[in-house]
Formats: sequence, structure tokens, C-alpha cells
Amino acid sequence: MTELLTSAQMRALEQAEIESGAVTGLQLMERAGRGAVDAALDHWPDLSVGRHRALILCGPGNNGGDGFVIARRLADRGWSVDVFLYGDPGKLPPDAKANHDLWSEIGTVTPFDLDRLQNGAQPDLFVDAVFGTGLTRPLPEDLAQALEPRMMSTWKDGHAIRRLAIDCPSGLNLDTGLIPAQSEDSPPKMTSAHLTVSFHSLKVGHKLGLGPTLCGELRVVDIGLSGVDASERAMVGTTPDAERARLVAPDFLQSALPPRIWPGAMIAKLRGQGHKYDYGHVMVCAGGPGKGGAARMAARSALRAGAGLVTVLCPPEALTENACHLDAVMLRACGDADAFAQNVDDRVTALCLGPGLGVSDATRALVAEALNHRRGDRGWRDPAVVLDADALTSFAQDPKSLFALTHPRTVLTPHEGEFARLFPDLAQSERGNRSKIDVVRAAADRAGCVVLLKGEDTVIAQPGGGASVHSATGNRAVPWLATAGAGDVLAGLIAGLAAPETAPELFCVTEAAVWLHCEAARLFGPGLIAEDLPDILPGVFSTLGA
Repeated sequence: MTELLTSAQMRALEQAEIESGAVTGLQLMERAGRGAVDAALDHWPDLSVGRHRALILCGPGNNGGDGFVIARRLADRGWSVDVFLYGDPGKLPPDAKANHDLWSEIGTVTPFDLDRLQNGAQPDLFVDAVFGTGLTRPLPEDLAQALEPRMMSTWKDGHAIRRLAIDCPSGLNLDTGLIPAQSEDSPPKMTSAHLTVSFHSLKVGHKLGLGPTLCGELRVVDIGLSGVDASERAMVGTTPDAERARLVAPDFLQSALPPRIWPGAMIAKLRGQGHKYDYGHVMVCAGGPGKGGAARMAARSALRAGAGLVTVLCPPEALTENACHLDAVMLRACGDADAFAQNVDDRVTALCLGPGLGVSDATRALVAEALNHRRGDRGWRDPAVVLDADALTSFAQDPKSLFALTHPRTVLTPHEGEFARLFPDLAQSERGNRSKIDVVRAAADRAGCVVLLKGEDTVIAQPGGGASVHSATGNRAVPWLATAGAGDVLAGLIAGLAAPETAPELFCVTEAAVWLHCEAARLFGPGLIAEDLPDILPGVFSTLGA
């Protein structure tokens, strides 16, 4: 599933299934443990042949119950299994206690002891079944030491130890993707896995913050939840669900979407014929002499994205410089907000402001003019306005004045620094146990428009709760995208995709732009610089007709 559930949402789904009589907690635990074993043996085929040894560290809750099921299943395959329990067996939840007792009939449960664990026989598979969903506190020191990857070097037998985590590596907060520190003076203790097995659906923390790094490869096991709320609610490319965040990826209901459906349907020019004005007119505001490169990249990106026309507006003194670089992109002089109002007619369908524009009162005036522009009788909806970089920072001293102007056809595209200037109470240092999704949702409600907070875990939200995450990690990792100007290209890409008269809703267009931006960087590879991105887009688009 591409939905990203919170711990509370997952617990509610399981509880509803149990209360309906469709399944028992014991049955769900059995399915989870069996599924985890199947996933591990599929991931490491050599472990499915012959006899091996597992060390399973079980916790005091239902995650530990999954661990006891895993122990039985591996023992059934002829494995030697060492089981340690962190906690009091008498205080285990009923289902976990039942599985503890089943294992105790065929094997031993050893109370957790760090020295005893470290001095035991070297395992082939180390299973972390201690804490899964719901943990928000730091790990105890002795447990953190037992789960640290470097603990694997305790054994000197020479063969690799595979690390399997159930739900998540213990200590990871699956609602935030972060690990709480033991104290303000000490860094958090990092635990990690080669393979993490989750159940029914990905969780928020699998794709935010440290989650992708610490979880290793992720597998989602179907445990047979079939209630009315167990299915995904909103496919990418459609109006998002107000309660559940989704992953920006071409998948739905455990199946890959044909590229022509998503993201192909988000790109108007892939869907049919039309006049250039049917595909919209984007205007991009540029800075003064020597500062026009960012706007030119945004403009070229908008044109590559399918806008029918793109015009760069720049101060008169920068006309010659920009004319030397622009051909298909048009150019007009625009020295101030009054000139802007004269240049922007009712055929303009998207505006992009911020890249290289400068932090100033003049930029504030231009932004206000752009946000107040309406298309009148000639257009059926207001132009999309994409605000990035200097267009945002120019309002750092008075964010409320910006939010008084924004409207639902506005997209704000800050990085963390710009986000902190506009929403200081939602900055990284102030979030506490709130996730990146939580704070971007709050920002979108406050601003009254779409907010895109950039990063490896880019989060997009619109007023009312709809939210999604694009994770540039794993096989979609593109560290070379961290280059000056990449955000300017993204701003132009959003404007270009939003400009056509038949463009989908702005939130969905923004999701597609982030995915395409990453895909272009993946196609180019290492060595990428921002000005390469617009010219890579046609190669990406050529793969979307199937």
C-alpha cells in the first residue's frame, strides 16, 4: 500500500477487525510472524537452505509476540533459535503471552542480559522484535547497546549477521521517523536493520527523517485485514484523503499504475491536441543584472513541462543579459509592481516568483500583485502562483501579510530554512513529537494554500489535511539533486504543469512535479547540475505513454 499510516491508525484498523469478529489478535500475530519469516527467506535465499541459527530479542508488547511466532517458525525449519525477552513475561499482553507460552513448550526464553546475549553463539540472523509502532521514548541504555549495529562485531566467527527488524528498528519513532535522544547532552542511540518487515501498510516513520536509512530494505506483509477502512482511500493523482498521508509513487492497491495513468495524466500535453494558449501562459519574474539565471532555469522548466508559452519578466537593465540566453522563452521588461500589472493579462495561467528575485520590499510588492491577479471572464479559474526562495524570505518579518494574500491556487515551496522563517513555531527545533507531515499540514491550514516542504522526504499538504510524502531514498536516492538551482527548476516545473486549462488540481500537479523532478535527476545520474534538469524532462516524458 502507498498509504502511510500513523501508529494510532494502524492500531484502530487491527482493533476494528478484531471487534468485527473477522479475526482474532492471535491470528493476526501468527500471520505477522509467518509473513516476516517468509519475507526474510525471500530476501536472503541462502537462509532457506540448510540449518542456521537465529537470535531473537523480544520486547514486552505485541512486537515481542511476533518474535515468539518467528522463533517457532524457524525452529520448525530446523534452525537453532535463541530467544531473549526484554521485560517481565507475566506482564506480556494476552496474545503475546500465549505465543510466549507456545514457544516455551519447545524452547527456552532467556531474560535479557547484555553480557549473556553478547557471549552466546553467533547467529546468522538477528531479529529485533522489541519495540515496533507507538514507541516515543528513548531506549534504555543496555537495550540500545544490544541493538547497535556495532554489537554485531562482538562475534568473531567471520560470517555476516543479517539484521531483521519487525515493524521498525527499535527506538525509531514510527510517527516521526526520528529517534529520541537519551538527554539533551547525548546523541540518540542508533539502531538499524538490513531488512524491515512491516504489516498491512507502510507507516509514516518508514519514509520520514531517519526511517529510510535505519530500516534498510522495506517489505510490507499482508496480514489479511479486510474491513471497510483497510483499503487505500485515495489513489495518487486524485483528491487526497484528509486523514491519511500517501506516498508519491505510481502504485495503488498493491499494483503498479500504468505510466499513462500516473504521472502521465498529470501532464496535459500527453493527453491530446490543443492550441498553445490551451496549454497556458507562464510568467516568471527575474532579478536584476547578474541574477537572472535562477528565473531562466525555472522558465525553461515550465516550457519543457508543457506550458504553451513562457515569458520572463525582468528589470529593463537586465534585458540584454537575459536576451542572450533565451530563445523559445519570451522576454519583457518589468521594473516594478505597476509594470507587472500591465504585463500580466487575462491569458496568463501561472506565475512563478522568487528564484533570484532578491529579498526586498519590491519583491513583496510583486508577490502581492501576483496573488491579487485574477483572470476575469476569460478564464474559468485563477492563475496558479508558485512562490519560492526570495518570494518567501521577503515576508520573513511578517508572514501573516503573505498569508492574507495567498489563495487555494498558490503553492509555497520552501526548504527547511525558509519554512522556519515563515512558520517559526513549526521549525525543526520546535516540533517535538510532531511529524514533518503534521507541521506541513498545519502550515497549509495557516497559509490557506498548498505547502511543499523540500528535502529527501518532501512533504506536500493542502488546507484540510490532505498530505503526501515523496521519498528520494533507496532506489530513488538522488544525492546529486542537492545542487544550487534545483529548487528553481522544481518551481518552474510546478508552474508549467499547472498552467494548462485542463491541468488537474494543484495538489496533484505538485505531487507529479516532485516525482518527475526526482526522476529526471535519476535519469541523468551523478554529475547533475540544475540547468541539466529541464533538458532531461523529455526523456522522462517519453517513458509515460505506456
